[in-house]
Amino acid sequence: MGGFLAGLLIAVLTAPVGVSGAVFLLPVQVSLLGVPNPAVTPTNLLYNVVAAPGALLRYRGAGHLGGPLTRRLVACTVPGVVVGATIRVLVLPGPGAFRIVAGIVLIAIGAWLLQRTLRPREHRALSERHISLLALGVGVVGGIYGIGGGSILSPLLVGSGLGVAVVAPAALASTFVTSIVGALTFGLLSLVADGSIAPDWPIGVACGLGGLVGGYLGALLQPRMPELLLRLGLGVLAVAIGLLYLAQALG
Repeated sequence: MGGFLAGLLIAVLTAPVGVSGAVFLLPVQVSLLGVPNPAVTPTNLLYNVVAAPGALLRYRGAGHLGGPLTRRLVACTVPGVVVGATIRVLVLPGPGAFRIVAGIVLIAIGAWLLQRTLRPREHRALSERHISLLALGVGVVGGIYGIGGGSILSPLLVGSGLGVAVVAPAALASTFVTSIVGALTFGLLSLVADGSIAPDWPIGVACGLGGLVGGYLGALLQPRMPELLLRLGLGVLAVAIGLLYLAQALG
């Protein structure tokens, strides 16, 4: 029940800005639910697989799902997550290093987005090539940290000038497909590597079902929220996650 409620509350808050909520769920799994490392990463990916369809269903019903941005993000994040999952198992089995790196990256991205939102100025949108390279890199990061990548893609794309209504469904679709591939990759690696690598199915499914409901509700709320509020919320969310990771790593 605790996993379901955690997934529900997190997804309601994060789905409107294109973030699945796995970044917040990761510390909950480690600290409260007792999921071991590195199994926490594929369990987070399992959460994304179960939870994301709720918000995606709502976005599709509103006609906001699909398009070239979605296809480009999916095509580039999928190979990246395979590489990231392999790195996670073979190179970074411990939690400390990746929490420090993730914390610094997310704080920097969140602060950058807040600065651009509060002091808007003319800037060039990212080219298709830059978006592809960004998605590939985020796929690798998502495979290592089990976060799907939406928490990084969304603030970067929104900060480059794209609207939240365009970015959110594309980022969530990318997170969903990438998480499926990442979870399968971890499952295969568990056959040849030592340690707790396979996902914790009961916890992942319970959290995911909560996220399924919460994601639908969050996507339902998005059109009723002003763009400025969504941008500020996304920036604050990224900074808060980064500070949480650093506190856990250094505490």
